[in-house]
Amino acid sequence: MRITRFSDIGLRVLIYLAGADKHRALVTAAEISRQFDIPLNHMVKVVGQLARCGWIQALRGRNGGLLLLADPTTLRLGSVLRQLEGDAELVDCEAQQCQLSKHCFLRGALATGLRAFYDAMDQYVLADVSGGVVGEQIIVMHRKFLEPLAHGDFVVK
Repeated sequence: MRITRFSDIGLRVLIYLAGADKHRALVTAAEISRQFDIPLNHMVKVVGQLARCGWIQALRGRNGGLLLLADPTTLRLGSVLRQLEGDAELVDCEAQQCQLSKHCFLRGALATGLRAFYDAMDQYVLADVSGGVVGEQIIVMHRKFLEPLAHGDFVVK
């Protein structure tokens, strides 16, 4: 099993927002995009979905940015992945004309495995994966991103 790039980016955004030093400046989608080398158009789509889920707020304007609304100590990773991945089964048995489908147990076994994956992810909250060394690294990344801006330099990629 592999999570989609969309979910991967969504988790990175949430982790980055949970770890960033909020007292310096708001984090922007462009900043996270640059930090993880993710195309900005993909980032904007993910940020929009995270905002629709109510986990973040996107503030527009010159001083705008992203705010984490969810409590990192209660936001379960399984819940995030369920929302971002959707309810799709691992294999779409209905789309195939499989002669085994009438007596096949694979579909049920895969569904059980998928539930086990989400249950395991529910054992972790956002704070578990955004604190400690990861959180310290994000603060360093955020400060380094802001340094050229504080000196009036433009960041060009």
